[in-house]
Parts: sequence; C-alpha cells; structure tokens
Amino acid sequence: MTKTISRTLLHRSSLALALSAVAGLAAPAPALAEAYRNEIRNEPARCQSDKGPAMMVTVDGIKSSSGKLRVQSYRATSGEWLVKGKWLSRIEVPAKAGTMTFCVPVPASGTYGVAVRHDVNGNGETDIRTDGGAMSNNPSINIFNLGKPSYTKVGVPVGEGVKSIRIQMKYM
Repeated sequence: MTKTISRTLLHRSSLALALSAVAGLAAPAPALAEAYRNEIRNEPARCQSDKGPAMMVTVDGIKSSSGKLRVQSYRATSGEWLVKGKWLSRIEVPAKAGTMTFCVPVPASGTYGVAVRHDVNGNGETDIRTDGGAMSNNPSINIFNLGKPSYTKVGVPVGEGVKSIRIQMKYM
C-alpha cells in the first residue's frame, strides 16, 4: 500500500512539473522574428492533400469539451524546445472530449516537437489540478527532468511530406 501511495504521489508530482513546463504555452512573449509565433487556424485538408512539410497531430484522451486546447510546434533543439517565445506555430481551439486532429505545418524538413495544453476552464492560466498537457512521442515525465523532457525525447523527424503522430493527454 505504501508503494502505491508513493507511486501515486510521484506521478502527481511529475505531472505537476510537466504542466509547469507546458505552462509557458500560455505566457506572452516579446515579438520575435517572423519565423516564430505564428498563430494559425487548424486546416486538416492541408495535411490530407499531402502538402508538406507538416505534421498531422492526433491528440487522444481529452477529458472534457470545456475550455481550450492549444497545440504548439517547436524546433527540437536545445535552444528552442519549450523556450518562451520560440514556438513556430500555435493552433488554439475549443476543446472537444475524446480525440482531436490538427494539421501543423513546419517551415522545412527537420526535427520538431509538439506541446499540447488543455486549459480546461479557459482562464488562460495553468491550473495544475485540472488542466492537462502532453508532448510529441509521449515521453515519460518525472521529477528528474522537471517536467521538461529533452528535445531528443520529443523530436519527430519530418520530411517533405506529412508526418502523422499521436499524442496522449495527461491530467492529474
């Protein structure tokens, strides 16, 4: 029983740290070069017609149809992954419970990471107890990586076409 309680507490601590890392998705950043901070619409047809380079991102396990879901792409490098203001594109839409799919264009062939945040009550703040988060390749999150897995764990190689990936949401 003590092991179960310890594992539960470790899981909750790890998830809280991950949500803190993904919280940067909500923070405003100073204006940067045009290559960064592109707020775009979700246009799934773009990925279906194989107009790459892009990622078709399927997000599973969205717990409710309340609030907003935010999907952001980054270059999977140590200098850009989850760095404030270094996101390439952002799609923000009303959340729908279950599964949602997004077409995320990328500027060129390369390795990219995706971070997803579910702001359940839509207040624009990270509420550790209710909001959810996830990242490409569904890396394990623990207290040792402080909720920010290495860019090598989240990196997805994207060629000239469309790369399909699945991301599993995590909540407390």
